[in-house]
Amino acid sequence: MIKQRKIELLAPAKNLECGIEAVNHGADAVYIGAPKFGARAAAVNSLEDIAVLVEHAHLYNARIYVTVNTILKEEELKETERMIWELYRIGVDALIVQDMGITRLNLPPIPLHGSTQMDNRTPEKVRFLADAGFRQVVLARELSLQEIRGIHEACPDVPLEVFVHGALCVSYSGQCYVSQACFGRSANRGECAQFCRLPFSLADADGKTIVHDKHLLSLKDLNQSEVLEELLDAGATSLKIEGRLKDVTYVKNVTAAYRRKLDAIFARRKEYARASSGTCRFDFRPQLDKSFSRGFTHYFLQGRGGEITSFDTPKSLGEEMGTLKEQRRGYLTVAGVKPFHNGDGVCFLDEQGRLQGFRINRVDGNKLYPAGEVPRIRPRTRLYRNFDQEFERALTRKSSERKIGVCWELADTSFGFSLTAADEDDNRVTLSFPYPKELARTPQADNLRSQLVKLGNTPFEVAGHLSEEASGIRLNLSANWFLPASVVADWRRQVIDKLIVARRVTCRRELAVWKPTSHVFPATSLTYLGNVMNSAARSFYHEHGLSSIAPAYEVQAVPDAVLMFCKHCLRFSMGWCPTYQKGHSPYREPYYLVGTDGKRFRLSFDCKNCQMKVLAHQEPL
Repeated sequence: MIKQRKIELLAPAKNLECGIEAVNHGADAVYIGAPKFGARAAAVNSLEDIAVLVEHAHLYNARIYVTVNTILKEEELKETERMIWELYRIGVDALIVQDMGITRLNLPPIPLHGSTQMDNRTPEKVRFLADAGFRQVVLARELSLQEIRGIHEACPDVPLEVFVHGALCVSYSGQCYVSQACFGRSANRGECAQFCRLPFSLADADGKTIVHDKHLLSLKDLNQSEVLEELLDAGATSLKIEGRLKDVTYVKNVTAAYRRKLDAIFARRKEYARASSGTCRFDFRPQLDKSFSRGFTHYFLQGRGGEITSFDTPKSLGEEMGTLKEQRRGYLTVAGVKPFHNGDGVCFLDEQGRLQGFRINRVDGNKLYPAGEVPRIRPRTRLYRNFDQEFERALTRKSSERKIGVCWELADTSFGFSLTAADEDDNRVTLSFPYPKELARTPQADNLRSQLVKLGNTPFEVAGHLSEEASGIRLNLSANWFLPASVVADWRRQVIDKLIVARRVTCRRELAVWKPTSHVFPATSLTYLGNVMNSAARSFYHEHGLSSIAPAYEVQAVPDAVLMFCKHCLRFSMGWCPTYQKGHSPYREPYYLVGTDGKRFRLSFDCKNCQMKVLAHQEPL
């Protein structure tokens, strides 16, 4: 018998609505912000909303993870402890955390997952976290398939969580301090100011401008939908969609797209299985390029190579539709294979490389009549649809059903009848009903089956109900008894209510008691990069062999600090990488990023570790 590894599709939720729809559209788990202390300060949720989401998710054996992944001030520790107990009491399945100080609190038996904010990119770090008690580890986005495989082979017992879709941070997560340095807003405290999406010029040591006003740190969005099987084979267990600030239509579309991809893999590869229950049926065709994106990239999954940047704009381009053929008074003629619709949003890059856009008032064949003034666009300019009105309208309605398979057995007993429901997870409920037996004048089997199939707005469907015969219904009756439709419908409702209760009771919730450990941390000291902000975190690291522990950058700024550590490299983007391209730059280093406010950030290139570093800003010359 093939040993199956359960694979988790992990979807984001900005709020309760997004979380409910993530589950309805196929998520095996959902991650959502806590009332406080999450790495997206703009995406917090009440305990009451999280409790409703937990109840809905557990019906499908889906899990709810709550993010408590900021570094904490001393005075926040006790409040965090109280909040964690409240999250445990409402049934949350795990916490995603960054601050090691949390492990020193009086914790309930709730599993902890190591956030990507911990900078998890080596087997040694992942092994350390697992030995410390973390039940799942979120890997850095920059890792290649080979590196993920290496971590899995070194730590085969550790579930690895890997990002597969959404926005990319240009700096290693947890190692970005530029927002704090420039704006007093710490990314490690959930207040990132999106410095990497701003325009910059690139200047050399002599003050010559190499590139003028481009978004030089802005990356395309991640899309690993075509390489999911490779990720599973490399050892990924949890596939994570980014987007805790995204709206509900993004969550619906992207979750559904990945659900379909994974289910197709599971149908071929029996060693993999989904981690929750039920089957989704969508009322739309999921299409990833119809949701927010800056263009797609595999990032470094297959090594350094393809185009990963979005220099022209940090905004969504959307779906490429074709090119402008010609412009006439009042309308534009388009050459393309995909049709536009009335109300669509169209965008393009103008001659200066700036993103422009317009809404379509009316479409007549390949002629577009813009709402308002007709923009001036060069012939052969690429046109993108960044808002598909028909698609968005479909997603604002109910767009998916998730149903759990159930089998019925109706039998007669010495004093009446019994009705049994058994679901796909082997939960079974039997209720007995005293009722007089009376022979029917006509055959009753079809009538009885038609009543038992009617599961309406419940989360269930009869197994095999789409085939000609409802194979999930067994009538174990000794005679052709007469049972009114209203009576059978009432029995059906009572059994389904009990089955829902049974599913919530039997939902497997992992418990994890945190135990003190003292194994050695895989470093001899911690600089500001350790993000240690409180005494509890310092105590944790002391107990794991460290004596030199610097305070977090947010506590004590470091002069001339490296503010960003980037796998993205502007040398490579310009064709001047001495390692991969053997290129030679005509400009003299050091290079500087120059903001529109005149601030200059020196760039340093660490070729040994294949990194570009952004150093603390300097005053204008």
